[in-house]
Amino acid sequence: MEEKLHNLRTNLSRLGPTLVAFSGGVDSSFLLAVAAEVLRGEVIALMTVSSSTPPEDAEQARGLADALNVQLLVIPHDELAMPEYAANPTNRCYFCKNSLYDICQREARRLSLRSIVDGLNLDDLGDYRPGIQAATEYSVVHPLVEARFSKADIRACSKLLGLPTWEKPASPCLSSRVPYGTPITAKMLSQIAQAESFIRGQGFQELRVRHHGTTARIEIRKDELPHLSVATVEAMRRKLKESGFASSVLDLEGFRSGVFNEGLGNSDK
Repeated sequence: MEEKLHNLRTNLSRLGPTLVAFSGGVDSSFLLAVAAEVLRGEVIALMTVSSSTPPEDAEQARGLADALNVQLLVIPHDELAMPEYAANPTNRCYFCKNSLYDICQREARRLSLRSIVDGLNLDDLGDYRPGIQAATEYSVVHPLVEARFSKADIRACSKLLGLPTWEKPASPCLSSRVPYGTPITAKMLSQIAQAESFIRGQGFQELRVRHHGTTARIEIRKDELPHLSVATVEAMRRKLKESGFASSVLDLEGFRSGVFNEGLGNSDK
């Protein structure tokens, strides 16, 4: 692990003034922390916020940037204004990342920052990630991949560095809760955000509320399913009704990250 950290620090030092595409998640938080240590005043973080951003993420990102004494640019953004994105094709993430990196490039040039980096790690390379193509088109650097960091490595090193994000559950954009091919609206994303925030408040941290029209499909980690009391289920049912879902179902398969990517092959990428 020490060797990987050494390589990461060395690689970052060679980049010069750098803009970090920051989401507040485990990976980009770790990258920002190390970049702040190595580059000091020559690193700036950029985060876009929109209706697809989990509300808690923006708040946590601001807190971490303040703790690291790093300037954070928060750019309001509306992915749903892009018809290609709102249509929700299987490569939806490409259009999101393309737009994000265009903003990063514009800000990097304005601030005379030489490099743009993101938190892509080795595990991501084995997943369905159409946004990687956009990163390539904008010459975005992947320091964690170059230093051979896996997700487990990042969590372990984040804990060593005392980062509060070391055990934070993955938090992809809210649009990932909508099946491909179903057009996304701001109302749908608001429903999902309200529902997930409420369920998280009941003590369930790793979860998803999948949007299937008038039905919400709730995914909770299997080991947490026994903690669902009758009273909690009833409270969840009422809240989802209030959020606009006519019905809700509990997925007995449990929480599955990237469930809508299952079955997508290279031809889809």
